[in-house]
Amino acid sequence: MAAIETKRATLVQVTNLKTYFYTEDGVVPAIDGVDFEVREGETLAIVGESGSGKSVTSLSLMRLIPTPPGKIAEGDITFKGESLLKKSEAEMRHIRGNKISMIFQEPMTSLNPVFRVGDQIAETLILHQNMNNQQALAEAVELLKLVGIPEPERRVKQYPHELSGGMRQRVMIAMALACKPELLIADEPTTALDVTIQNQILQLMKQLKETTNTSIVLITHDLGVVAEMADRVIVMYSGQVVEQGDVYTIFENPKHPYTEGLLRSMPSHEKRTGKLYAIEGVVPNPLNLPPGCRFAPRCEYANDLCRSAMPDITRMNDDELVRCWKYTDRWEDR
Repeated sequence: MAAIETKRATLVQVTNLKTYFYTEDGVVPAIDGVDFEVREGETLAIVGESGSGKSVTSLSLMRLIPTPPGKIAEGDITFKGESLLKKSEAEMRHIRGNKISMIFQEPMTSLNPVFRVGDQIAETLILHQNMNNQQALAEAVELLKLVGIPEPERRVKQYPHELSGGMRQRVMIAMALACKPELLIADEPTTALDVTIQNQILQLMKQLKETTNTSIVLITHDLGVVAEMADRVIVMYSGQVVEQGDVYTIFENPKHPYTEGLLRSMPSHEKRTGKLYAIEGVVPNPLNLPPGCRFAPRCEYANDLCRSAMPDITRMNDDELVRCWKYTDRWEDR
């Protein structure tokens, strides 16, 4: 696990973020009152099951929510003290890919299939760094070297379909790092890659963070990746943050029952017999949310209070937060 350090300056502050999707069936609160910060030079992991709101959070940070049907309905996102929600689209185009970059889940659908990968990297440099085409292509070769792609002079002339999945992911990382961003958002960057390539990508990201001091928001459901990469962790469930803390605290002393369940479900060398633990039930339908705690229908500790009232966030200490009635004076054991 990453080492705990003294608190760094805040780079991004997310306050009461609410991102809704307006559908024919009703309003979907994909993100419902989320608060967190990203600090300079740290890796912040956001974890949770599919449907918990991780990817919508990352798209909200980039202001890439499709409108309609989506909309950032409430709250604020500040980057270096300036509100991103008050920026014009032209200002956001200057920030995206330049100061804030994103590695998307599936590079084959994010890279343009009809352009050479070198031209796609060069486009970012021409747009944001005022390079000419020759300079940008030369820098693209250097970026491919940086991310460990062999024969970069040949690879820049190839199309995405001519590269392996691991190479395409490295191209995406090269594009994201082209302008030396201050914040890198990595949305499931190792999904669908084999274990060997996954490890290479994660080591590359760690190395780049150490050499450039780039802050990373790592979106994942893989707690093994979190243990390897993260300084702090946010656990999301059904559009809300249910626990937040440094990586050591989350793994060694989880507070929320959902976090406990996620950790218990991790495979390990010790769990060689019996069935692998699984949290019963599924994430609730966002169009029909339970009246109380959203995890209550799946929680082994839930009582009548949990099923009838939504718990507020409880601050355990400066860095540790949990949304659970167990840590309030209203809790009564069954």
